[in-house]
Amino acid sequence: MAEAADFQGTRPSPARRWLRRTTALVAGAPLLAGLVQLPAASPALADGQPSAKADGDVGSVAVAVDSLTPSAPTDGDTVTVSGTVTNNGKQTVTDAHVGLRLGPEINTRSSVDAIAKDADDLQGSIPPEIDDKYTEKFPKLTPGVAEHFNISVPVGDLDLGDDGVYEFAVSLSGETSARPWEQILGIQRTFLPWQPDEAGTKTKTTALWPLVSTTHMAAETGPNEEQTPVFLNDDLAEEISPGGRLNQMVTLGKDLDVTWVVDPDLLASVDAMTGNYSVRDGDKTVAGTHQDVAKQWLADLQDAVADAEVISLPFADPDLASLAHNGTDVTGSLSQLKSATDVIHNTVDPILHVKPSTDFAWPVDGAVDRSIVKVATSAGADKVIARSDSLQETSGLPYTPSAARPVGGGTTAVVADSRLSRAFEGDLTDASASTLAVQRFLAQSLSLNLQTGKQRSIVIAPQRMPSGSQARAMAEALRALQDGTWTEPQKLSAAAAAKPDPDASTKVPSASAYPASLRRQELPRSAFVQIARTQDALDNFKVVLSDPSRVATPFGRALNREMSASWRGRADAAKSFRTRVKTYLDGLTGRVRLIDKSETKLSGRSATIPVTVQNNLVQDVGPLVLRLTSTNPTRLEIDGAAYEEQPISVSGGHSQSVKFTTSANANGRATVVAQLYTMDGRAYGDPVTFDVKVTEITATVMLVIGGGVLLLVLAGFRMYTQRKRAAARHAEKGEAGDAEDAEDAEDGPENPEGPGERLSEESDARPRAGDPEQPSDPAPDTAAENADPSGTGERVDR
Repeated sequence: MAEAADFQGTRPSPARRWLRRTTALVAGAPLLAGLVQLPAASPALADGQPSAKADGDVGSVAVAVDSLTPSAPTDGDTVTVSGTVTNNGKQTVTDAHVGLRLGPEINTRSSVDAIAKDADDLQGSIPPEIDDKYTEKFPKLTPGVAEHFNISVPVGDLDLGDDGVYEFAVSLSGETSARPWEQILGIQRTFLPWQPDEAGTKTKTTALWPLVSTTHMAAETGPNEEQTPVFLNDDLAEEISPGGRLNQMVTLGKDLDVTWVVDPDLLASVDAMTGNYSVRDGDKTVAGTHQDVAKQWLADLQDAVADAEVISLPFADPDLASLAHNGTDVTGSLSQLKSATDVIHNTVDPILHVKPSTDFAWPVDGAVDRSIVKVATSAGADKVIARSDSLQETSGLPYTPSAARPVGGGTTAVVADSRLSRAFEGDLTDASASTLAVQRFLAQSLSLNLQTGKQRSIVIAPQRMPSGSQARAMAEALRALQDGTWTEPQKLSAAAAAKPDPDASTKVPSASAYPASLRRQELPRSAFVQIARTQDALDNFKVVLSDPSRVATPFGRALNREMSASWRGRADAAKSFRTRVKTYLDGLTGRVRLIDKSETKLSGRSATIPVTVQNNLVQDVGPLVLRLTSTNPTRLEIDGAAYEEQPISVSGGHSQSVKFTTSANANGRATVVAQLYTMDGRAYGDPVTFDVKVTEITATVMLVIGGGVLLLVLAGFRMYTQRKRAAARHAEKGEAGDAEDAEDAEDGPENPEGPGERLSEESDARPRAGDPEQPSDPAPDTAAENADPSGTGERVDR
């Protein structure tokens, strides 16, 4: 929000606060006089408090506030502070004590930021100690040794004034051999929100609780009927196991009044783990073993979201800014966003058993410009979750306005508060860092509520993938808000529908205002080009399959994952994933291919040429079109033309040969190209090119063939005349009777040719080796070719 939001409306100061400040000023007068008179090396005391003047020992002790309970006390509470003090100097600290200090009320949100920035600075203003009885003493602090402290003070003894945020500090005072007087050697500032009674006007607060992870599933699946999914690694199992990041998110979130924001890819990945799955292990895969963990996590999540609002991001949480800046001019990129949105209800509903809202788009870090808003709403969303450090206030409002902003075109920008949303970034593994983050968050929330008497709707949109320690700090702060007196929870849909502040800014920044640090992490244009090429290859592959869903679903989801915002800051990993998806698809496509052929010889004017298609997939392919083309049709024609096409279908795990009729017009070598095509005319796979050698038919060969044919004709004519004469003789002697015939049989026939005639007839019925083929013999055809490549010099028979 604009800094103008830090100026509160004028409120009359109570007499009690005026009296306290006046007393402090009067008490400080002797100190000012003493500072003028005393040497620089002497201790300067004011109202019993040591000087904060820098010297060699000041700041040598680190003070860590590990716990402050309750975070937002009310009347009758006892505030307990615990932590450690560590002497980081070289000298032993003696006569040391830890004391509590309470500063004045903090009036603006920017003041909260300033104090938090200099939380351990001894050069700034240091509030007085509360009371000597609320201290913990240490006779000495040895260098390098941490000492624990625990101090409790009734809230009534803190002498808190009006409702508001107060600076609260823990300090370590002591002496060293070089400085043998009491001095402040370390301090840790934090905040104490004070709103003992229910606020007259409460801020409606929406907190997003994101369940988002990185990409875990590969495009590969098993060849079995179930298509066993393959995971890149076992990281997801670690995240959802007890103590893991996502396990903590579910455990913590189920007790909070939050709006869940889920990535369908995460749900689909965990759901896949509930059955048989494999995990990559180098160049091989091993069976996954975390089915029970996955089932338990999903059951816990289903229970947590049963009565809560659930917002679903598009599948795999696409990087909207990268798409807007680098992908819109690449054909098909916006279609990927739509497909990622369309799959939501087929994923979230069946797994969580709730109907999610798909009306919201969430760019990375809530950073928006006009192109991002346009892309974000292109797939159906009409609300964009932005952040106030992107869509900033320009009208000088003295308060933080409500989140909803109409930005034109029927689109609503839901502007999350930047200070509250970023309160839990950074390393919060240390208890002190976590405690300070919680107190700062509560201080900002209460300061925001006290800005005006108007009721407002505020949205908190934290980082997408908080660590376990960040999630714990967030949960602690949100629990304090729920139990507090100045806010009330609200769903995101209600915040988006709330009446906008008429004076709030609705101007979406231009693309030039997009942060350079975020732009450097975007997916490059080359990524979207590669995604488009993979999609084209997938489309070409699907049309030849009998069951396209076996590849359409895993590869479609893999393409969605290639656009994920989770690749930011991991450019090499993103490129490797894209390359592996394309390589795997090419490998599957290559399992349907033409068998290579060597040179083929034609020993006549016409012949058939077989071409074999091999299918090494588990499913049937087809129909495809196989085209055989002669590059020199004047020498070799395919079915009387330059090319011929034939449809072909091949069963899974089999090969199929197709025969093409060719005719030679001249001798020599002709090149032939075989190519598969889809039914819509797109080339499929690599072509196979081979040569056909046509053998010349010479005059001598023709003469030999002609002579052979003539001999066969003459032999046939002779046999015909002999049979005709024999038939005539039998007709003339038909009246002679059987006896005469018997006598004639003893003396032999009157045929001048002698007995050889009958033998000749018998030989006609029994051809002998070496006899020429008869014209009536069928010409042999080429047998179906097997799947092996043809040998060198393959001959194709006529």
